Amino acid sequence: MTLRYTLGLAASLALAATAAAAQEGQRTFSSGYRFVEMSGEELYNNVCRACHMADAKGATGAGAYPSLSANPNLQAAGYPVTMVIQGRRAMPPFGDMMNDAQIAAVVNYLRTHFSNNYADIVSAQDVSDARH
Repeated sequence: MTLRYTLGLAASLALAATAAAAQEGQRTFSSGYRFVEMSGEELYNNVCRACHMADAKGATGAGAYPSLSANPNLQAAGYPVTMVIQGRRAMPPFGDMMNDAQIAAVVNYLRTHFSNNYADIVSAQDVSDARH
C-alpha cells in the first residue's frame, strides 16, 4: 500500500466519523482544518476515533494504528502531547490545527479514559512549552 492510499483512507475514515457525529447532533470540526472549541471527548470522537477506534484499541489494515487503551506510553504526559503536536509515522501532526487548550483537553481525556488512569493534568501552558 502506498502512503498516499493510507493517508487517503485515514482522511476518508475521519470524514465518515465526522459525518456520523454531525447526524447525531454532535459538534464537528470546522472547515479549513481548524477545530472549533470542543471538549477532549469531542476532539477524540471527531479526530482520533477514526484511526484509533471508538474503544481506543487501535486497528490494523491499510496501516497500523496503535492502541491507546491501557497504554503505558501515556504515563509521561509529554509523550502524547508531542505526538499530537508533531505526529509520527502515519499519524499527521495536529499542532497547527488545534490550539494549546484543545491539545491539553484531548490528551487529558486519553490519559483518564480507556483503562488509562493517569491523574496528573496537562495544562495549556504545558502544551505551549512543548511547542518551543
